[in-house]
Amino acid sequence: MRPTLTHEAFERHGVPGAAGPVLFAVPHAGRAYSPELLARARVTPEMLTRLEDRHADRLADGLIEEGHCVFIARQPRALIDLNRDESDVDVRAIADAPWNFRGQGSAKVRGGLGLIPERLAQAGNLWRHPLPFAELRRRIEQVHRPYHEALAEGLAAARARHGVALLVDIHSMPPLRNTSGLHDPPPRAVIGDRFGRTAADRLTDLCADMVRRLPLPVAINSPYSGNHILERHGRPERGIHAIQIELDRSLYLMPDLMTPGPGLPRMQRLMVDLATILTQDLAGRDSALAAE
Repeated sequence: MRPTLTHEAFERHGVPGAAGPVLFAVPHAGRAYSPELLARARVTPEMLTRLEDRHADRLADGLIEEGHCVFIARQPRALIDLNRDESDVDVRAIADAPWNFRGQGSAKVRGGLGLIPERLAQAGNLWRHPLPFAELRRRIEQVHRPYHEALAEGLAAARARHGVALLVDIHSMPPLRNTSGLHDPPPRAVIGDRFGRTAADRLTDLCADMVRRLPLPVAINSPYSGNHILERHGRPERGIHAIQIELDRSLYLMPDLMTPGPGLPRMQRLMVDLATILTQDLAGRDSALAAE
C-alpha cells in the first residue's frame, strides 16, 4: 500500500489515532543508500547493511494492511541512527567542528555505535574520512529531527483522540546465545520499557504474554531495554507510553539473516495480534494508566 505521507526521513502509513491509540515505528530498516554515502565508506555495502534491522519493515506489512499508523524510516542507520540522542557523537570523527561543540562519551559512542555509526567489530572503521560538521548538522536537521517531530505529533494526535497513546518501536536482533549457565533457552524476543520508565507495567507484560503464547521464550529489558526513542517519547505520566520489541531475526529471515524467510507471515500475524490486544486493553483505560 502507498504511504499516506512521504518524507526524506520516513514514510507514514495510516493516520495517527484513526485505528486506535497504538502507533508503530520501524527506525532501523532504511535501505536508501545514496552514492555519496557509499563513496565515503571504506567497507563494502554489504558490511553497512549489518547495521540494519534487516527487513524489519516487512514485519509491519499486516499492520499497514489493516490501517494501523506505522512510521518506517527510509534512511539507513549507516547515515544516522534515529535511536540515538543528537549529542551521541564522537567528536574525533567530526571534521571542522566549532570549538564549543561537545559530543557525549556514552558507552554506545565509545563502542562505535553513536548517532553516526563509526565502527563494527567485524570491519573496524567504516568511513574513509571524518564527517564534515556541516554534513552532521544536515543529517540531524533533515532526517533525525523530522522523524522525531513526526512521531511526537502522531502520539499527541492519538492521545488527543483517545486520551492515551502507545508507541511500539519494532526492532530485530541477532540470535542470542545462552550465557546464564542454566538450561533455559535464550530469549527469541525482548520487550523493553527502560525498566518501567516509559510504559505502564501492564502494557509491557501484555506484550510479553502475547509472545509467550506462540510459544517463544521472551525476556523483559535484558539485554535490550530500549534507548533514545523510548526515552524521548515515553511519558506515562502524560498518557503517552512507549515500548520496544526486539525479535530474533531467524524468526522471519532465511538462515543467511539477509532475506525474508518462511517465518515472516507468523511474525506479521504477531504484530497484528499485538495491535489488537493492546488497542482493546487501552480502550477506556486512559485514566487508570495515567495513575500508574
